[in-house]
Amino acid sequence: MKRILAYRFSAFGDVAMIVPVVKAFLAQHPDCQIVMVSRRQFAPLFEGIGGLEFHGVNLDHYKGPKGLLTLFSLLESQFKPDFIADLHDVIRTKTITTLFSFKGYKTSILDKGKEEKKELIRLWDKKFRPLKPTTERYADVFRALGFDFSLSHNLESTVLSRQGIGLAPFAQHKGKMLPLEKTFELARRLSTSEHIYLFGAKGLEQQQLEEWESLIPGCTSLAGKLTLKEELERISGLKVMISMDSANMHLASLVGTRCISIWGSTHHYAGFLGYGQSESDVLEIKELTCRPCSVFGDKPCFREDYACLEEISVESIVAHLDRTL
Repeated sequence: MKRILAYRFSAFGDVAMIVPVVKAFLAQHPDCQIVMVSRRQFAPLFEGIGGLEFHGVNLDHYKGPKGLLTLFSLLESQFKPDFIADLHDVIRTKTITTLFSFKGYKTSILDKGKEEKKELIRLWDKKFRPLKPTTERYADVFRALGFDFSLSHNLESTVLSRQGIGLAPFAQHKGKMLPLEKTFELARRLSTSEHIYLFGAKGLEQQQLEEWESLIPGCTSLAGKLTLKEELERISGLKVMISMDSANMHLASLVGTRCISIWGSTHHYAGFLGYGQSESDVLEIKELTCRPCSVFGDKPCFREDYACLEEISVESIVAHLDRTL
């Protein structure tokens, strides 16, 4: 049995995109085992995958060079791997990977395609073309270790009965989030024919969505009420999820639920479309030549008007649903 030690510590959506890759790999290589090392709270993403062992860590316990040396020693002694797959490519993981390399382990590091992405988002002389999907970049890490396998890029689901529409109105950055007054109106419009389930995090998002719940009949806020495992189960039973370019799109992919995704300053050409999701379900303003101006949506709008999001109408989203549901 060949054992591969793989690690990525953040962010949530990026870790979620690893799941279909390791599932496909292990299905095609039953003689291998993967030890996935990540933050403890991500464990439910990897439950039920045969041949995979999840190891959760608290990175606060491994700060600085001494802490990373301690983590390296722990991983080496506890798991005794044959191969090392760095699925993150940041200073922390590069340090750990270098230590394994010095001791003679075969290692491989994620190629994020940083230069290609810079060309995609620059304002002038933009190279506007589809880049390699992030899932394929993850797969390349395992291929570089000497393993050949392929990804289907298909949604996989065993759910036969689906009901309700999920709506996840929030994203980490303003450049990826439809104005809240529009998502409120969207929820109100859709709730006249389907029950709407609102997804968000604890705290301010939860407060906002509970207010919407009180104002819109046929609307239920699930924000702050579910564990990650329960959230995945609930998403798996939806007819469709409506999400920004955010983690909920990737959660929908993990459970085989179709996702209509809304894109502002980012673009699916950067490689972050949910695994198995259709480009025909991407809603965006295509005519804006400044798009995309950011890989992650964290850059302020140089036009200062966020036209990429302000010009997406509630009517266009409802019409897309009416045509495709």
